[in-house]
Amino acid sequence: MFTPNEMQQRVRKQPFVPLRIVTSSGESFDVFHPEMILIGQRDVQIGESSREDSIIYEQVNRVSIMHITAMKDLPARKRRNGDGPGRKES
Repeated sequence: MFTPNEMQQRVRKQPFVPLRIVTSSGESFDVFHPEMILIGQRDVQIGESSREDSIIYEQVNRVSIMHITAMKDLPARKRRNGDGPGRKES
């Protein structure tokens, strides 16, 4: 299990590395921008990017921190309109 502080450290790490959050039920949520995750004392809210702009969400998922089993690094996605600085995939 992770603490809110551990999650904040991972999300605020510079440069930001995209991550996949995996839950005890097997669900996973990809986070490609630190602006798309809000960390609370007991849960996290994860925004799902819109197709038009990857830093504007279409939907928000609320996940209990006690059910988060892993935070895995992901490769950066190709940049789209509105993306901030980061690696480009070839």
